[in-house]
Amino acid sequence: MSLLLATLLAASALTGCTLMDLAQDCEGTDARVEELAALHILDSRPDEATAARGFEEVDAGCWSDSGDATVYAERTYAFPGTWADVAAYYRTAARQDGWIPAPDVAPDDLSFVKKTMNLRIVFLTAEVLAEEGRGSRPDLSTGAGYSINVDSYA
Repeated sequence: MSLLLATLLAASALTGCTLMDLAQDCEGTDARVEELAALHILDSRPDEATAARGFEEVDAGCWSDSGDATVYAERTYAFPGTWADVAAYYRTAARQDGWIPAPDVAPDDLSFVKKTMNLRIVFLTAEVLAEEGRGSRPDLSTGAGYSINVDSYA
């Protein structure tokens, strides 16, 4: 127990943060999380896209890193078409919803901004699925499985 306490005290001294600072970063963000989770763009999808098995609901919350709290909302879809079909759909849907391409990104990158929010479409390759701990998911690794993510600083 004393080793754990000593480690925590050393970490707080080195980072300049106390445990209370780290715990409070997401305090009071519930309304903002709900606002992101309700964004229409998260429910917008190509006609044949379906919510991926186990990801039927919006995943939303807040996470903190080094004193910066970020709120997020994410949907994951399986789509039998191609990545190009998904990209074309979201370029149009995002523009119609008031999102603009993020500055300084490659033309084929699906990153957009709106006010203080960021929107990204991430295609789910076997490597991405493994990194995210989703394992082998045939429903996401065939066709164009993808996630649509919105985040913003709290």
